[in-house]
Amino acid sequence: MTFQSCVKIINEWDIVAARQLGRKISKEIGFGTVDQARITTAISELARNIFLYAGNGEICIRKVAEGTKNGLEIIAKDHGPGIMDIRKVMQDGYTTSGGLGAGLPGVKRLMDDFDIESKTGGDEKGTIIRATKWVR
Repeated sequence: MTFQSCVKIINEWDIVAARQLGRKISKEIGFGTVDQARITTAISELARNIFLYAGNGEICIRKVAEGTKNGLEIIAKDHGPGIMDIRKVMQDGYTTSGGLGAGLPGVKRLMDDFDIESKTGGDEKGTIIRATKWVR
């Protein structure tokens, strides 16, 4: 499936818009209310990270299929400074913003598949996170 919709993250209202888009698409795909909440929470965390650490970026949401499975993929992209130590930010309780530290480890737990790529320095700096949830 190639359907994809994106929300540019520039201000806090964009975080709300990304959450609403995620809820709408997850409902269309057939996720139950609990998984819809998981997906919107993950989107909220990813969009908030873009806003706080990169300044701007985008959240793209697309329907995906693999064999007989259907799901939703969230792609969070930014051209911020990148993540110096991915292992460190993936530790529970790690925070640089004074938040709860659920952050990226929380997103990984909420979703079924999770992948992070980040580059620091140079023209290619930035972070791309892909997280997928499959309909059960």
